[in-house]
Amino acid sequence: MRNSALIVIDMINSYDHPDADLLVPAVRTVLPHVTRLIAQARSEDVPVIYANDNFGEWRSHHGEIIEKALAGGEAELVEPILPDDASLFVIKARHSIFYETPLSYLLSQLDVDHVVLCGQVTEQCVLYSALDAHIRHLRVTIPKDAVAHIHSDLADAAIRMMERNMGAEIISAPDEVTF
Repeated sequence: MRNSALIVIDMINSYDHPDADLLVPAVRTVLPHVTRLIAQARSEDVPVIYANDNFGEWRSHHGEIIEKALAGGEAELVEPILPDDASLFVIKARHSIFYETPLSYLLSQLDVDHVVLCGQVTEQCVLYSALDAHIRHLRVTIPKDAVAHIHSDLADAAIRMMERNMGAEIISAPDEVTF
């Protein structure tokens, strides 16, 4: 029996950064899948953990990050996936959800040995997070229809790397997810 957690990566976003024009169309495509994954995890009492960039706002907390994202020009991409009262939130400053965050400790406290990663960006934060999960001996599942990319060719290569080099289970979202 797996003890799983769903980790939603960088989806609380104001989309006011240089690559946003390339990223937003992919986010629109994956958003329904991410929304369903979150709903499925919540219905199965699987922890939903948001691991989100602080976008250089060093005095911010998760509530301020959410407020800024909702005030941005793409609030409709944030509203459907907002954390609920049971959600957990880890603020990160770099690409990996593990790098200098308390996530490893949190997962150990929850007795999690399997992470399902969704969110953005496939060829950056998702890839680096999958690698860091792998080296921590966590089982990794990537629902490929629930990760958004900036560059599709790099995202395709990242998916292949996660599957081949890290042993990640690559599935479609959310129909094939088993928490």
